Amino acid sequence: MPRVFSGDEEFREAQRWVESAESRVRVCYDHVRSERAYLANVSDPRNGRSARTSTVVAYLTVIFSKTDIAEIRKAHSGLRKWEENLADAQSTLEERRRKMGRIRERLAQEQAIRRDYSGIAPDFRGTGYADRPEQRSQRITAPKAKKEKPPKQSKGARAPKPKRAEAAKPGTDDPQSMFKVGFPSDVVTRFPPEPNGFLHIGHSKAIAINFGFAKQNGGECFLRYDDTNPKGEEEQYFIAIEEMVKWLGFEPKRITYSSDNFERLYALAEALVEKDRAYVCHCTRPEIVAQRGGGEGEGGPRHACPHRDRPITESLAEFRAMRDGKYEAGEAALRMKQNLDDGNPQMWDLFAYRIPDKEHRRHHRTGDKWRIYPTYDFTHCLCDSFEGITHSLCTTEYGRLNVSGTVLSKRKIIELVNKSHVRAWDDPRLYTLIALRRRGVLPGAFLSFVNELGVTKAASNIELKRFETSIRRYLELTIPRLMLVLEPLAVIIDDLDDDHLEMLNVPFSKDLAYGSHSIPFTKKVYIERSDFREVDSDDYFRLAPGKSVGLLKAPFPITATSIEKDPNTGEVTVVHAKYEKPLDGSAPKKPKSFIHWVACCPTHNSPIKATVRAFNPLFKSDNPAAHPNGFLADINPDSEQIFPNAMIETGFSEIRRRAPWLAEAGEKLANAETSQANGVEPAVTEPRPESARFQGMCGLLLYRSRDYEGQLDIE
Repeated sequence: MPRVFSGDEEFREAQRWVESAESRVRVCYDHVRSERAYLANVSDPRNGRSARTSTVVAYLTVIFSKTDIAEIRKAHSGLRKWEENLADAQSTLEERRRKMGRIRERLAQEQAIRRDYSGIAPDFRGTGYADRPEQRSQRITAPKAKKEKPPKQSKGARAPKPKRAEAAKPGTDDPQSMFKVGFPSDVVTRFPPEPNGFLHIGHSKAIAINFGFAKQNGGECFLRYDDTNPKGEEEQYFIAIEEMVKWLGFEPKRITYSSDNFERLYALAEALVEKDRAYVCHCTRPEIVAQRGGGEGEGGPRHACPHRDRPITESLAEFRAMRDGKYEAGEAALRMKQNLDDGNPQMWDLFAYRIPDKEHRRHHRTGDKWRIYPTYDFTHCLCDSFEGITHSLCTTEYGRLNVSGTVLSKRKIIELVNKSHVRAWDDPRLYTLIALRRRGVLPGAFLSFVNELGVTKAASNIELKRFETSIRRYLELTIPRLMLVLEPLAVIIDDLDDDHLEMLNVPFSKDLAYGSHSIPFTKKVYIERSDFREVDSDDYFRLAPGKSVGLLKAPFPITATSIEKDPNTGEVTVVHAKYEKPLDGSAPKKPKSFIHWVACCPTHNSPIKATVRAFNPLFKSDNPAAHPNGFLADINPDSEQIFPNAMIETGFSEIRRRAPWLAEAGEKLANAETSQANGVEPAVTEPRPESARFQGMCGLLLYRSRDYEGQLDIE
């Protein structure tokens, strides 16, 4: 007999199933990471770098023996197995989370119905309920109607009893009322970035959770600039932060500034001093460290600041002297009286107000009005109260997102920019949001990645490969796929006529709903130089003299017959080939491999010539900060490769015309007005990036294109 759960038991059981699924996802992910490490190890035993292990295993024969290749194939097989297990586990986890969400919604509905049964629609109370399957699935049992009894003879007047519903309903002045009826009806959250730099990948999680939680519960989310530290605050950061939030698909209900509350915050600070809950401290930094036990990890005895017990009037006078400019930076600060015996360092008399350096004292919005500024610890909770925030979601609730193999520190990124290791904050080698947007990552891909991570209190330390795998999986069905040749090598198919032209219909994506385009196929095509080898071998499957390969989407394969070389350099300049089209009309023999290509057809503007900038990891290790000579010593000198003679197929022209490819979230242009009813095209008044996945690129997926005096530049 199946077990019958009560509502709460059912929800707890669903939670246990979700936790079990989360555990399986973690196990599968650990195996995937282990298999990837093993693959990297067997792929390049010389220097530890991952070899170019794409689908064409034959490339590896240049470097490895047959035994090595067997090991690599075995590693590929193991990796594919665990990647499939991971995908299955993630699918199971999502289904169980959805089920738990449905149970939560149903329980909340049942609770609301029990609170006020009189408000239920008639169909939920009578015979009509059993006839509605969507209502039966909610398992809401209506109370049975009681038979009316004749009134008893009263012996005297009695006071009427209060109705059950009214007696059970908590009063509005009950401080515990919100915990008795579940979430408040008006959820208000906030995303509070500091406007002293551009947002990075870690902020995407905070944005998604704060705005997403409000959206899920029908509430509101504010964008609050925590502009309490004038150092480094600039107008460009205010603008960029709002732009990135909207680009991710969220619209702040209000945009607020902590600096708007400076007067109110100062008044509350004075009130705190008057209540003997704050004092002015003149200790130096080493003295403060000693008061807190001698530094992190040392665990020495803690003791109070010598100014902690100074008279209230004295602290108040000193605080006002700070405000009036009597002290310089580091000479005085306002500290809150907390609990020095508490084990939590956040209770060790934190600072409420400090004095910045003179060169950083001018505020972006208030000018020179203030010489002292409130700290984050003092300001944050008070502004939450001022704005009526119901859910102050911080990284302690959902875990900080860190990414290995790069740097996210604003200070370090500024150093990279100032020393010309990268061009700017939007350099595609960085992991700021504007850099990743320029690289071509879509808003939906970010949100999908955050959704995969889930919400835990523990910090998430993610490898770059995991992030790129998640993005690749999302983009596989959402962006167009084109053919790109980085280092072209001409191939002439001798048995085709000089004017041979065949238009091939090629889909843009695996999802046929995105449509298709036509590309020319002619006597002369260009292939990747690395896809041809003069000397053949049994374990090489691409083009070589006497060997056949398929041209992607072309109807018949080709066979290399001869080559032409540059007399000065000895480099192959032209490959001559035969078109393997059966004369009897039979089906051709399927080749062992296919290669990408671009046709030479001036009448159809093919190929499109471009300069391609391909980006590799900016750093050589997973932890640049651990380098003994500093993170700059870990920079990869080959983080950017430039291919000035690249060629793209003609489908790229349509991609540019239809940009942005996806009309989702922030990819919609704010200034593009469309009228589908009248067939009017969007009025685009600014250049936008095109997102495309190019066949043949290994590791890098997406690029932004720009025109420089007629030359196409692809990043």
